[in-house]
Amino acid sequence: MSKKIVLTAVASALVLAGCAGQYGAMSDLDQMTQGIVKVSFQEKGIAKLDRLNQDEVNAACSAAEMFGKDLDASVRKRVEDANMKTIKFPADGKFIGDWKRGESIAQGGRGMTYSDSAGSANGGNCYNCHQISKAEISYGTLGPSLYQYGKLRGDGDAVIKYTWGKLYNAKAYNACTNMPRFGHAGILTEVQMKDLMALLLDPNSPVNK
Repeated sequence: MSKKIVLTAVASALVLAGCAGQYGAMSDLDQMTQGIVKVSFQEKGIAKLDRLNQDEVNAACSAAEMFGKDLDASVRKRVEDANMKTIKFPADGKFIGDWKRGESIAQGGRGMTYSDSAGSANGGNCYNCHQISKAEISYGTLGPSLYQYGKLRGDGDAVIKYTWGKLYNAKAYNACTNMPRFGHAGILTEVQMKDLMALLLDPNSPVNK
């Protein structure tokens, strides 16, 4: 589909959005918009059409957001409990890796594009949403500051498992969070996650200085 046709379709969808309250349900508009996305998205390299598929939690959060509402409490509990069950802890029982590698992962935003090779290492792009080390002055504020994360929270077993869980599948703790499900979605490897854990919790990490 040409770019001109796609843009025309999107513009039409936006016009219909203004009329949705008078001529149709928002769910109908949402379905139409999804159709536009599906016909305009083309598979290339490792970027497949399955990326357009939503699981239960993403579909529920999208529907709630579309109507400007919070997720129903019973639905929230169900999807958070289901996501909690997906969390897998390290088989060797070791959670902490190398904070220097963790810093590199946190800074890196590459990966998972059509031009990347299957199995190539991805970045965490953590600074896009969080302040992490004091030395880095360029960071996003969508998520909370993680500076002095370990220094403030300690390194007890509960903290370690909670931190790992948040990295592995953050939707287990907040169904509609924008944080990627690094472990559950296979974005980062177990080794990479251990390195990020070190960045957050190792007392020698610049995060905790």
